[in-house]
Order: sequence, then C-alpha cells, then structure tokens
Amino acid sequence: MEGLSLPQDSYFLGFDSSTQSLKATVLDSNLNIVSSELVHFDSELPHYKTKDGVYRDPTENGRIVSPTLMWVEALDLMLQKLSKSKLDFGKIAAVSGSGQQHGSVYWKSGGSQILSSLDPKKPLLDQLGNAFSVKESPIWMDSSTTAQCRELEKAFGGAMDLAKVTGSRAYERFTGPQIKKIFDTQPDVYKNTERISLVSSFMASLLIGAYANIDHADGAGMNLMDIKEKEWSKVALEATAPGLESKLGKLAPAYTAAGNIAPYFVERYHFRKDCLVVHWSGDNPNSVAGLTLNIPGDLAISLGTSDTVFMIAEDPKPSLEGHVFPNPVDAEGYVVMLVYKNGSLTREDVRNRYAEKSWDTFNKYLQQTQPLNGGKIGFYYKEHEIVPPLPVGFHRYVIENFMGDTLDGLNEREVKEFDPPSEVRAIIEGQFLSMRAHAERFGMPSPPRRIIATGGASANHYLLSSIASIFGCDVYTVQRPDSASLGAAVRAAHGWLCSKKGSFIPIASMYMDRLEKTSLGCKLSVKAGDPELVSKYSLLMKKRVEIENRLVQKLGRC
Repeated sequence: MEGLSLPQDSYFLGFDSSTQSLKATVLDSNLNIVSSELVHFDSELPHYKTKDGVYRDPTENGRIVSPTLMWVEALDLMLQKLSKSKLDFGKIAAVSGSGQQHGSVYWKSGGSQILSSLDPKKPLLDQLGNAFSVKESPIWMDSSTTAQCRELEKAFGGAMDLAKVTGSRAYERFTGPQIKKIFDTQPDVYKNTERISLVSSFMASLLIGAYANIDHADGAGMNLMDIKEKEWSKVALEATAPGLESKLGKLAPAYTAAGNIAPYFVERYHFRKDCLVVHWSGDNPNSVAGLTLNIPGDLAISLGTSDTVFMIAEDPKPSLEGHVFPNPVDAEGYVVMLVYKNGSLTREDVRNRYAEKSWDTFNKYLQQTQPLNGGKIGFYYKEHEIVPPLPVGFHRYVIENFMGDTLDGLNEREVKEFDPPSEVRAIIEGQFLSMRAHAERFGMPSPPRRIIATGGASANHYLLSSIASIFGCDVYTVQRPDSASLGAAVRAAHGWLCSKKGSFIPIASMYMDRLEKTSLGCKLSVKAGDPELVSKYSLLMKKRVEIENRLVQKLGRC
C-alpha cells in the first residue's frame, strides 16, 4: 500500500442498523474485535410497541413500517452503552455503518437546519422529534406498492429493461416504488419533504450533522440508479415523482468519506474532531466486506431475518429475480444477490408450530429424519415471498416412491400437513434447494468453490450440514455471525486508508497476508456432502422447480 497502514492504537467503529436491532463492532488497527454492543428494539425500546422491530398495518395489506425515531433513540442508547463499557471514543479514527436495505426516511423541510444545530447537552431524540414528514419508515418487508412497480416497469418498456438499467426489476420493497406511493397517496407530504434518505445515509447524516450522500451499493437497491453509470436514471426519476433528484441528493462511492463527525458527538462523547465518517451502505454490501468475499466461485449465504445469497461478478447479467449492485469495496466490481423474505422468522414459525417452540427439539427432528425427507417437499411463506414471487401460504407435496435415482414416472400429491419431524426437515431442505436452484439460474457455478455462511442461524451446525449436502461443497463460517457490523468496521478502516491516499485502494491489501490473525478469518465448519447424496438432491431440486413454476403460474404476484 505504498507505505500506508492503519494508525497504531486507533479504533474503527462499525454499526449495523438492522430490522430488529442496532449492533456495534469496534476493531483495532490489527482488525481484531475489541468491543461490541447490541440494542434490541423490541425489548430495550418497548415503548415503540414493535414486534420484530416493525409495525404490520392491519388496515392496509402488505404495509410494514418502522418508527423512524426508534432508530434515533437506538443510536443514543448505543453510544451510552459504548461509553459505559469504557470505550475511548478519542481513539476512533473512522466510523461507518450498515443499514437494512430499501428502508427510507423522509426529512421535513427545515430538517437540515435541525441537523446542523444539535445541542450536545440534549439527546438526539429530544431534538429530532419534529424533523420528519413521514413518521413511520417503509422498510424491506413492505409489499404494498404493486401498482407503483407496474408503472415503473411500464416507463422502461418492461421489467427486463428496467433490470438492465437499475440492476433489478421493480420490487415492492425498493425505495423508488415506495417514494412513488407516498407521492401518489400523500402529495402534500411529498411536497413538504426536503430530503429522502435510505436507512444507511440517514444514520450517516446523524453522525455528520448534515445530509449524507447515498452510496452506490445501497443506491442500487432503489430501482432509481443506473448501475453502469452510477448516476440517477432520468427515466426512473421522472416515472417516480417530480423534483425527486433534488430530494435524493448526490451519489457517492461507498469507500469515500461523508465528512468528519459532527461537533455534537465530539462534545457529548469526546470523539476526536478529525474522526472520519465513511459513507454507510446496505447490510448485504457490508456483509461482502465482512466476509472478505473477493474470490470468483465463492458463494455467501446469510441466514437472518431475510435470507440472502450473494457472489462476486465482474460483468453481471441482470435477471428478473435477482439483484446487481456495485461492490462497496471494489471500484470496478459488482455483487449479484438473491433475497428471500422468509428466513429466520419463518423457520421460527415452523419451530413454534411443530417443534414445541424449542430449537433443541427442532434440531432433534433434523437428526431423526433422513436427507431427502422421503420425497416430502414443502413451500413455507409466512411473508409474501420475493424468490419465487408467491403470496403467504404453506404448500406440501409428497413424491410417491422417490428413491433419488430418477423422477421418471413419479407423481406428486399435495397434502395438508406432514408429521412434525418431516415439517422441520421440509422447511430447511426447501429453503436451501430454492437457493441452489435460483443461484444456478443466476450463473452460480455448480458446485461453488466454497460457501461462507453468516447470520444468526449460521451458528446451527445442522443447518450447515444440509447446505453442504445440497450444494455439494465445503461450508465455512466466520468468527462472528453478524458480518454486517463487522464489515462496516472493516469499511471504516478501508475508507480511512482511501481518504489518506486520496484514491481507491484494494481492500484485500489490508488483510490478505494476515487474514487468519484478524477477526475476519473463516473456518471450515462442514465438509462437502457425499457426491451420491448431492446428485439425489439435484433430482429433488428439479422436481421442486417444476412444482414451484406451477405455483407461480397459479398464485404468482409481481
């Protein structure tokens, strides 16, 4: 790095503002974790009365939001926790963060004035109560913008044409359709909105005391940015709402600095004045950094509230079911991704229904049942699913006399319910078979070189064994399952180096010669499954795809 290195005795702070919590990870100059904290929204901020960090609107089908001020108060509480843990804020050279993707925040006219004049004697919450034109932020779980999605695709001539420009077809959770819905249904609110932030740029704005730019990687999750030009798409903006570009501000590379930390934090928490705030990005882009995902053929699977599958690509091919976004730690590269709404919360729902509300019982059932589940296939959607595009509902099928050798002449029949152990195996195998099928359709090598698993459920060895058997490759895990906050801290360090040099530096140069000595190292958790079993899973996957296609034709939505 031409003599550039991280300053000794300095820290790098990474946040993750996710659906259910705010996490913080602090790294030292050797990229080892020195501190971490968590604020859980439901339990530690109970006065907002959220469930899983969100409100599900009973009066409007598909509307799911979070109270914007809850995120503000969570930052107050997190900084208090870090202060009580004796963290020396004066050692923090740079801060960055991760925000749940697609969530949007609407600043009222005059919001910039409030941001720039924060009183360090008062909590943030006390000063920002009147700063927002929309009090409840639409988030990634929202599915109430179907009409707006169709209009946006129509403006481009079709879904695939939109995907070629913005990296994705129109998705209801994406910020563009969400903004259009507000303009369509609440024009006065839209008119009184001075700035629209993503969760990522919103949190960065709090830290610099001014509106922060949206970064390229998270901006790609809006259906508004041209992913090749890395500029706002004029066609998309015009199809969404008038005067939108001025409300969105500029775009910026994720590795650049949004500014120095605001005087508010210097005076209240004793941050150093020259502490850099590196642009925040989305949770999935940050996970790319936290997992050190930079080798072609590697696949990452994040098992969280939503499940995601992502891989590196130099020349991505946009599709109708996945997403393409710029790599936050590579000036030229891209990441391709599949997102599943039905992740941990749906696994938990099946656990509650069929496994005595106990993960121990859930895992016991996985041990008791045989791989392939005797030909039992399940589709479990507690939320409207994205991949495939199917509504809420559980669907179960039994392939008669399935031995894993051939599908010729075999019929499937739909059933109302399986026995409890089979239900447990059906949801796990179903989720991972779907991931493999759609990832292969998106260009994933079969088998992948390796899989890096992250997210809360990656701590479950039985789930990892199923992944290894279904995908046919070794499965690695990281030292910490919350790769987004770790990745944000790594990006803070990377952004500090880029700022010092005045240009982009490959992030791998920070750690490649000492990866196993840092908190970024991966360890082998499960070896690849038996080739014969992998082959049988390939057949089961084909049958699942056949059934899925019929379900989409019958029930499919956007």
